[in-house]
Amino acid sequence: MFTTEQIRAAHSKVKSGADFPAYIQDLKKLGVTSYETFVADGHTDYYGAADYKTSTGAKYEPLNIAEISNTAQFKADLRSHQHGNTDYPTFCNDCAKSGIEKWVVNMAEMTCIYYDRKGNEVLAEQIPQ
Repeated sequence: MFTTEQIRAAHSKVKSGADFPAYIQDLKKLGVTSYETFVADGHTDYYGAADYKTSTGAKYEPLNIAEISNTAQFKADLRSHQHGNTDYPTFCNDCAKSGIEKWVVNMAEMTCIYYDRKGNEVLAEQIPQ
């Protein structure tokens, strides 16, 4: 199975949201089937076959997630990030301000779904291949 060190090595190639599709392909090659990233502290739970799970620790000091989501602002920030205009820490801060609690990536479906604090789906995207 994959290790957090292998995942870190794949993630080290990501400079902006524009690099996300290649990152997903690298994770698929490692055997990652899905993962959840939590905006509050940046930790991620990675899942593989046969109920395999590994997690990263917190990546930064805790962020306050807005109580009410601002979908329009989040979409604008996401577009900017996907075009390479912001780095990962900036994107995470933008998510927190817009009320995004986490995102879940499903490798089989090639989707990334963003959720608010109440567990409501804010945005579902197809990941380019």
